[in-house]
Amino acid sequence: MEELINWYYDKGSTLHTIERAARLHTDFVKIHPFIDGNGRTARILLNFELIKAGYPIIIIRNEDRVKYYESLDKAHTTDNYSDFIDLVSASLNRSLDIYLDIIN
Repeated sequence: MEELINWYYDKGSTLHTIERAARLHTDFVKIHPFIDGNGRTARILLNFELIKAGYPIIIIRNEDRVKYYESLDKAHTTDNYSDFIDLVSASLNRSLDIYLDIIN
């Protein structure tokens, strides 16, 4: 956890919000620091990062579950976060579309 926190304040602070949020989520899940609730905590961290930057929360849909786990596995085994960042970006775009539909 200490390494994750150091990364967050050092290299993480230089990343775009969406990439930082996605990587924070992914790396927290990899550490798996709790007996239960790691996924929920990771999703809260991800959404908190987005909210801090003025973005809406995202929901990773049930139909994206396989893609979610595959992209996490890819990030954990290859350090390639691109699929997970893309998943977060697509989820964020859906959330933004919902907000825009409401105000239009």
